[in-house]
Amino acid sequence: MERLGSGIEAGRLSTNEYASNFSDLHPRLDRHEALVASDRCYFCYDAPCMTACPTAIDIPMFIRQISTGNPLGSAQTIFAQNILGGMCARVCPTETLCEDVCVRNTAEDRPVEIGRLQRYATDIAMEAGRQFFERKASSGKKIVVVGAGPAGLAAAHRLAVNGHEVTVLEAREKSGGLNEYGIATYKAVDDFAQREVDYVTAIGGITIEHGKALGRDYSLSDLSADYDAVFLGMGLSGVNGLGIEGEDLSGVEDAVDFIATLRQSEDKATIPVGRRVVVLGGGMTAIDAAIQAKLLGAEEVTICYRRGKQNMNASEYEQDLAASKGVIIRHWLAPKSIIGKDGKVAGIEVEYTAIVDGRLTTTGETGIIAADQIFKAIGQTFSATGLGALQFDKGKIVVDSQGHTSIENVWAGGDCIGTGEDLTVSAVAQGRDAAESINSMLAAGSKPASAVA
Repeated sequence: MERLGSGIEAGRLSTNEYASNFSDLHPRLDRHEALVASDRCYFCYDAPCMTACPTAIDIPMFIRQISTGNPLGSAQTIFAQNILGGMCARVCPTETLCEDVCVRNTAEDRPVEIGRLQRYATDIAMEAGRQFFERKASSGKKIVVVGAGPAGLAAAHRLAVNGHEVTVLEAREKSGGLNEYGIATYKAVDDFAQREVDYVTAIGGITIEHGKALGRDYSLSDLSADYDAVFLGMGLSGVNGLGIEGEDLSGVEDAVDFIATLRQSEDKATIPVGRRVVVLGGGMTAIDAAIQAKLLGAEEVTICYRRGKQNMNASEYEQDLAASKGVIIRHWLAPKSIIGKDGKVAGIEVEYTAIVDGRLTTTGETGIIAADQIFKAIGQTFSATGLGALQFDKGKIVVDSQGHTSIENVWAGGDCIGTGEDLTVSAVAQGRDAAESINSMLAAGSKPASAVA
């Protein structure tokens, strides 16, 4: 074993255990399973599931197409609204979106497995290399997209379909954004994120340049001058700090970096993990980090969240999944200080919290949790470097309903905007809709006045 600190080691498990722990969480349905699952749909008129989908996929239609033995037609229906429908089928919190409002979702019944049916159809189409879009004649227009994440890829694809030449500038060495670097490994196996990027860009007219960072290699003013339109979809790059004593000790890490390292590792046995791990936060990043720490062989993993169960951003399904893997979730605890020994993490002092007069406050009662590794998952921040005169609100880019910013030829979408929801499916919808707005502007042959006051 490789020892990196007190209790932090790599290679805790056998090869077979790693393979099993990080295998596909929900394997694709086979044909018979898909037919049975699709037969449960009532094909509702004014279906609530369709309204609950941020990309407004015609869910009853694509499920009916599966039920009649037409998975390619089903995939076409899905991709018409969501070109990243394959990844969304894997990572969407369907339990709080489409499946939550399914009319079959009652105390006596369970919802239609919409997410798994969507994966069934899109996987078949992608594996067959079936493209459902043809590029229009060249418009002669050049558009630049900043960020090759869900919002940027969705925008690039819709713009390319409309005949525009699209250049995507991505700061990292791979495309995909959070789909590549930010989700639990067991949710998208077999390099699916990169296969989806290849599928999206197969339409043609899209060039992706990696290692190009806004604020370092170019500025927004450069792009505005060189291109007919700009779409910003670079997501969040910073991580919130705890602001407490001991935060700089060895063994305190950012959960997003931990998840990214796992995603890029071909051999999980090389990833070190502590014996006792504490994760601070209550969102999906906290859940993903905690579960994967457990899957790597951590003996005890505890999530500490400062509010109650009902306030956690992670869905109840994800919380239950964590519990099923042996993760302990403790509510109403805020970090007070990190305790060290010989420069390394030895534990964390937490303080109990409560709601008093409608505000979260600490009670003064404290406790200590033993730990040799602590992951911070208390939110990410947006970097405005290189964005010049754009209008911001609460640190995010201000846009209108079509994604248009305060600069006339600049649009934005995804986690970098004020209405971002930290969901892949929402980012896809915003990128798609901004692309349609850009296309309308270019087709009209004029640039609109600033859409944001």
